[in-house]
Amino acid sequence: MPDWLGYLVGWIGIAFGLLVAPPQLIKILKTKSSNDISFLTYLALCLALVCYLLHAIYIHSVVFITAQAVNLTTNLAIFIVLLRHRRMNNATT
Repeated sequence: MPDWLGYLVGWIGIAFGLLVAPPQLIKILKTKSSNDISFLTYLALCLALVCYLLHAIYIHSVVFITAQAVNLTTNLAIFIVLLRHRRMNNATT
């Protein structure tokens, strides 16, 4: 596979990856509900993304650094919203 094709596939993967988490975040913010979302799943996902990002930095891969930074940012936002909703639910009960 030519190098340019490998990079192109990587950037296309980033574009598709960007389509995954934002709709979840938007839905949580619009409905103000995160009851059906697993806190532990997002905790594990954020930890995995940190590891992927550190590895991407280690191997100096711009495509993977970009992908992991964007994914981590979006999923961390979801995780923070989950934390806030948990605190609000615990405060009202």
